[in-house]
Amino acid sequence: MRLLLAGLLSVVLFAAPPSAKDCTSCHEVDLVKFEGSKHGSMGCTGCHSSITKLPHAEKPGPVKCATCHEDQVKAYGKSVHGMAMQNGMSDAATCSSCHGSPHTILGASDAASKVAKNNLPDTCGACHSNPNFLAKHNIPFAKPVEAYRLSLHGREVAKGNTSAASCSDCHGSHDILASRDPRAHVNRARVAETCGVCHSEVLTVYADSVHGLAVKRGSKDSPTCTDCHGEHSILAPSEPGSLVNAARVSTVTCGRCHGDERLDSRYAFGDKVPAYQDSFHGLAVRGGQKTAANCASCHGVHNILPSADIRSTVNPANLQKTCGQCHVGVGDKIARSKVHVRTAGGVEHISVKWIRWAYYALIPMTIGCMLFHNGLDWLAKLRRHKPHHGTGEQLPRMNKRFRITHALVMVSFIALVITGFALKFPESGWVASFQLDHLGRYRGVLHRIFAVMMMAATGLHLVHLALVKRDRVILWELLPNWQDAKDIFNMLRYNLGLIPKRPTFGMFGYAEKMEYWAFMWGTVVMAVTGILLWAKDTSLKYFPIWVMDAATAAHWYEAILATLSILVWHWYLVIFDPDVYPMDLAWLTGKASADHIRETRPEYYRQLKEAQNATANGDVEDGDGGPGH
Repeated sequence: MRLLLAGLLSVVLFAAPPSAKDCTSCHEVDLVKFEGSKHGSMGCTGCHSSITKLPHAEKPGPVKCATCHEDQVKAYGKSVHGMAMQNGMSDAATCSSCHGSPHTILGASDAASKVAKNNLPDTCGACHSNPNFLAKHNIPFAKPVEAYRLSLHGREVAKGNTSAASCSDCHGSHDILASRDPRAHVNRARVAETCGVCHSEVLTVYADSVHGLAVKRGSKDSPTCTDCHGEHSILAPSEPGSLVNAARVSTVTCGRCHGDERLDSRYAFGDKVPAYQDSFHGLAVRGGQKTAANCASCHGVHNILPSADIRSTVNPANLQKTCGQCHVGVGDKIARSKVHVRTAGGVEHISVKWIRWAYYALIPMTIGCMLFHNGLDWLAKLRRHKPHHGTGEQLPRMNKRFRITHALVMVSFIALVITGFALKFPESGWVASFQLDHLGRYRGVLHRIFAVMMMAATGLHLVHLALVKRDRVILWELLPNWQDAKDIFNMLRYNLGLIPKRPTFGMFGYAEKMEYWAFMWGTVVMAVTGILLWAKDTSLKYFPIWVMDAATAAHWYEAILATLSILVWHWYLVIFDPDVYPMDLAWLTGKASADHIRETRPEYYRQLKEAQNATANGDVEDGDGGPGH
């Protein structure tokens, strides 16, 4: 009855369509919100146009948004949402899903609108953050809205930056299409164009790059914006998690394509990624150095061009300038040198190849002979060994000066091995277990400090020998001679049980001579190559880059040889040899077992006893101990 009276009054008194107030007599609509909405000025019948009088039909016809929004409705009908709705997907997004109730729709510029930039993540996330919805419709993208919120764009939008990209800026609004659709804003062929709406200068540069031109030709392998920067989770380059962060760009981003075997077989990239990782720059980046050169440092970012292009930053004519950004004063020889050289094969200079093959032969042969010699000696001594207490007498073997230089060498060598291999293999588990990964760039600093200590200790040793005549005798005693070759042969025969008598030696046997001169040679190699690599700017100024590559290879392989030699040879002589086990403490106390010296070096034993007696009788000045070990 009330509705009938309202209709009669409307017709008779006003002769006009029902007002919003008339409608609220039956329909619960908040007039304040409605009047403040985008549709408020239109009244109820602006949308419900089929209602011209009261009372109206029980079920009036559906509202047709196309009456006013024809273009938007047409675009929606062809969109991924509209097509899903047409195909029977009842929970596909509709106008009200995104814009809200028709009675409270606000303009996109209104901060309270569901389609305002800062609210779009929530609006889109109603479906695209719902795991049940994603699973139901087999949508493969995991947490895109959550990723966007944490991205550079998402954070800027949350701060109120209206120029930052939100969902509709990239995907569109009413015309959202599946990414596989060539018309979609996020189709890989159009991604650069979409990003270029905001980043126009970058688009201009990228479009002319080797990647941009390849994408334009239809290549599906060449990267576009999202391949390098990510999709929803785009971060600033300075952020550690960014795909284009200096620490990740070479391996995670560029390496994803240029290190892919399938793409390499198609485009012949070569092994440039592993070559970079093993290079001076790559090892520095892997070790935590943030300023070392990465792919983008040399090749550019969006302006990557073929090296044959005169505009390319890696064109031979431009290399001096490119490298000179970090290596001030680099020489023009850099342009005539190979880059991306590996120490373990691949594209390499002939010098690197010969160094590598020389050490490939030298390391197994040297360490193999050491293992054979020591293994045979150890087994023979175990068979013949008769426990005895001996006299317990100790005789001088290393005086204080030798012990000091030995201690410096010992500490610096161990530290160099640890820091050096930590620099070479920064991701290894043992690096993390020793907490060396927290040292980051300081590993390189520590490595250089201990290198200086090693060189200083060796220099101090040579100065000591030059100034102290009594101790200089070790140089003559350490010189190899023909007798050493015979001693090696006879020691092998003795340990094999072919001769009954064990060979004896003088102050030093062949084992100590070999170790001393191998140490001196190795120290020179490591010092020269290490200084070349340390003083890289000066080295590049005067030498071609292949010299640096050769130095890198020699430094690496010599480090392996030296480390294995100490473990297999030196540690056997002073620790695992049954005659001295558990350790020859001469390096610490300066004295060695008189019984062992008498058995293995009878003539030297006689000399030490004579010197000891002469000292006791006051014939000579009391010294600090024997000359050397």
